[in-house]
Amino acid sequence: MINKGDKIPEVNLVKATAEGPQQVSSSEYFAGKKVALFSVPGAFTPTCSAKHLPGYVEKADELRAKGVDEIACTAVNDAFVLQAWNDRDGSEAVTMLADGNGELASALGLEMDGSGFGMGQRGQRFSLIVNDGTVEEVNVEAPGDFKVSAADYMLEQL
Repeated sequence: MINKGDKIPEVNLVKATAEGPQQVSSSEYFAGKKVALFSVPGAFTPTCSAKHLPGYVEKADELRAKGVDEIACTAVNDAFVLQAWNDRDGSEAVTMLADGNGELASALGLEMDGSGFGMGQRGQRFSLIVNDGTVEEVNVEAPGDFKVSAADYMLEQL
């Protein structure tokens, strides 16, 4: 599993934008800025839509005031699903990074098996503070919990 002080592994992600999907490498995306990254098991799922994404939208200005340059959400979904979810529940304050094949979740050692819920392999619920590609904080939720990956918790760490 990824630890404080580790570099974000090199994987390809897809940035969801209003203009359509854009390929981006993790090394390029995280270079030269402080990113508040949070991961959800899936777009449009109950806790993710009711609490996780809205919390980061609501706290975006506070996160930026504490030195965060960008807020990003990742999920093992495709860029079209993430863009639709952001259009419905998010805002321009959150960048959606599709990890459609689960490569980032796997490279971080934070994958989970959601087969029991018909979801297949997914990423766990977690958050990271990444500064110029180096992980400064790692917050991984226990199964079924929503505490340490929340925007409020991250604000306390900054």
